[in-house]
Amino acid sequence: MALADLPPFRALPRRLLPGRLAGLSTVLVKATALELAILAGHLVLYPSGLTPERRAPRVPAPADVPSATPERPPVLLLHGFIDNRSVFVLLRRALAQHGTRHLESLNYSPLTCDIKAAATLLGRHVEELCERTGRDRIDIVGHSLGGLIARYYVQRLGGDRRVRTVVTLGTPHSGTRVAPLADAHPIVRQMRPGSSVIEELKEPAPGCTTRFVSFWSDLDPLMVPLETACVDHPDLIAQNVRVTGIGHLALPVHPAVAAAVREALAPDPAAGANGGADTRGGLTVA
Repeated sequence: MALADLPPFRALPRRLLPGRLAGLSTVLVKATALELAILAGHLVLYPSGLTPERRAPRVPAPADVPSATPERPPVLLLHGFIDNRSVFVLLRRALAQHGTRHLESLNYSPLTCDIKAAATLLGRHVEELCERTGRDRIDIVGHSLGGLIARYYVQRLGGDRRVRTVVTLGTPHSGTRVAPLADAHPIVRQMRPGSSVIEELKEPAPGCTTRFVSFWSDLDPLMVPLETACVDHPDLIAQNVRVTGIGHLALPVHPAVAAAVREALAPDPAAGANGGADTRGGLTVA
């Protein structure tokens, strides 16, 4: 059950309150324990993701194999704030097990202080990836800040001509108010409601052809308010998927989310028919 589905406490009969509160507490305890376990594992893996990924040279396809498959473009994984490509170890494995699609991860510097500069860097890498793989468009999966960088590239730097689908995991699309003391970092200030970046993303984006699928969790402590992780723009083709029962760090790790991401990246001839609407249901994880 999503937090938003709970009726106000005063509307609940007194005999139901203990059970509801106990159930909610159990979910929070499980989610917190999972977050701590994931954090511990990620700290172990973090050093392995510090170095840039080795890029395989382009290998010409045999004459009898199509060199372009627009329905299954390469996938680029983009990590979040003060992180690296190691956060995608499990998601990448899950995606690789279900098809032969080309997968890459991009590290941007942990010293990055500007979303616009990071989006420009992303644009250069996308062009290089398209040239190297012989494809016209790619898909992007971004966790947290990575999703915001991808959206800025697509919406403000003309990246929609190169990006078919952007999947975001716990991304503060409308800005987050969490941890005010973190405002000492410039990029955190850009993730606040009302920042120049957030205001630019509210501007019209007519003709944007990229499809957005945003996964947001009802137990994500970094999204304040929770709905900031939803894409809400009249010009964008957007689908928002509510995930229940896990927190921020679990989004790029949990197998149920990975399965939903695979579905979001699957060929979908009908994509775009419901632009701007929340057309998917929620995802409950155990």
